[in-house]
Amino acid sequence: METAPKKTATKPATKKVAKKTTKQAQVGFEESLWDAANKLRGSVESAEYKHIVLSLIFLKFISDKFEVRQKAIIAEYGDEYIDMVDFYAMDNVFYLPEDARWSYIQANAKQGDIAVKIDTALHGVEKNNKSLAGALPDNYFSRLGLDASKLSALIDTINNIDTIANQNEKTEEDLVGRVYEYFLGKFAASEGKGGGEFYTPKSIVTLIADMIEPFEGKIYDPCCGSGGMFVQSLKFINSHNGNQKNVSIYGQEYTNTTYKLAKMNLAVRGISGNLGDVAGDTFFKDQHPDLKADYIMANPPFNQKQWRADNELVDDARWAGYPTPPTGNANYAWIMHMISKLSEHGTAGFVLANGSMSSNTSGEGDIRQKIIENDLVDCMIALPGQLFYTTQIPVCLWFISKDKRGNNEKGLLKRRDRQGETLFIDAREMGSMVNRTLKELTNDDIAKITQTYHIWRGEDLTTASTEPESADKEQSENKEQEYKDVAGYCKSATLSDIKANDYVLTPGRYVGAADIIDDGIPFETKMSELSQTLYSQMNQADELDNAIRKNLQALGYGEERDGAKRNDS
Repeated sequence: METAPKKTATKPATKKVAKKTTKQAQVGFEESLWDAANKLRGSVESAEYKHIVLSLIFLKFISDKFEVRQKAIIAEYGDEYIDMVDFYAMDNVFYLPEDARWSYIQANAKQGDIAVKIDTALHGVEKNNKSLAGALPDNYFSRLGLDASKLSALIDTINNIDTIANQNEKTEEDLVGRVYEYFLGKFAASEGKGGGEFYTPKSIVTLIADMIEPFEGKIYDPCCGSGGMFVQSLKFINSHNGNQKNVSIYGQEYTNTTYKLAKMNLAVRGISGNLGDVAGDTFFKDQHPDLKADYIMANPPFNQKQWRADNELVDDARWAGYPTPPTGNANYAWIMHMISKLSEHGTAGFVLANGSMSSNTSGEGDIRQKIIENDLVDCMIALPGQLFYTTQIPVCLWFISKDKRGNNEKGLLKRRDRQGETLFIDAREMGSMVNRTLKELTNDDIAKITQTYHIWRGEDLTTASTEPESADKEQSENKEQEYKDVAGYCKSATLSDIKANDYVLTPGRYVGAADIIDDGIPFETKMSELSQTLYSQMNQADELDNAIRKNLQALGYGEERDGAKRNDS
């Protein structure tokens, strides 16, 4: 059994990140690259061309790093060492044989067999770098039968990417990582329902990371998609002056193509992670059977049906002490799997459909009751609708804690004793529309929610802050305040409260309605003003009606009365 690393006693201080001056230019470049990728439409399915584009960007990135390292080797050691793999690995650079380098692909971009050459290049990259085993598409480009001219045009566009860090970029990984993040989001949006299988909206991932604060230890995602949870965890660590060497990454993904996306996504950012030897079903082929994680972040498939047969996994150790999750919906199977993976002081934050908070179907209510009685539910958050590309229905966040006891132990973050308590947050009215169908949580929304949770847990928020510079003054002042229930927003409930509500975990049941703000204007004054406004609008409506009648009469369509046309003129 693996043991959990010790936590740090305090949070690292927040790092102020300088604003980049090239943001607008970068967005323009990303959009031009997206336009080039869209030229593949019609040649391949939209679900396929993300693998084409991201594979080529990945090849360009590792080739650029290879060339920089090659020049350094020549300068320091001499030409005779330029093909020694160890001299690249020592600097975390992938060694590339000549036919796997971007310069070779670019030189042959106009050839009719360019797809075969790209497949050969990707195979060469994997063959020479064991850490990339299973990460890259296998004979993918040849099988798709792509139009050579469109593929050549895409190569020319990608060739214009300068992946080497400049004064506005912290590292090459930051630059290419941002391109990956932009493309994964765009691909998810363009694919609609299918896009959610590999991508969780950034604002939700950020909220989960800021809530559970994965500073040190083992981070696990049992359905990792393209790896967004891991990426955001390390962004969180870096933004708080932490050390990403203090965390280890574990994950698993069912879909083979998405598994490859995740491995590439981590590789372009220089992140080492264990995603298992192969893609596989988390329930039936657990890649990390002995893992005990300090932090779990996940966005499991919503309401997954028929995830097992009636006679399968009935006595699985992961639901020991609980009823067996029903076959018709995997929500509680995911919850139980994650609980079984938590270490002694572990915390989990994950997304589920709203039904998980109240369903009593096929014994789900009994499982939820047992989880509550075992005092594992730390916080429940109701989120607004339209946050996902896949669905417009509202979803919720669960936060599970294996240890709610207060502690002052060395090596652990100081928190108050929360045994027998659960925090409910209703965030359904938060978020801003970014387009006609999609909403996202703002930085201020995320700051408000996370600060509420951390204050409730009894943390010292003066040692670090996740709030943006634009956060409300009230939020900053909250750092020095004790937690207080806010009607319509948050409520600290006891196990007795939850029992009285039939073990339903919907925040709206607990937070109540928001207080009505008294503006100080007497009712009589308001009623008089509103009445006069209404009379004015009714008079305007009469004038408009008369104008319309006259126009219709002028056109010969006067109102008919008793078989005759009415003429008011």
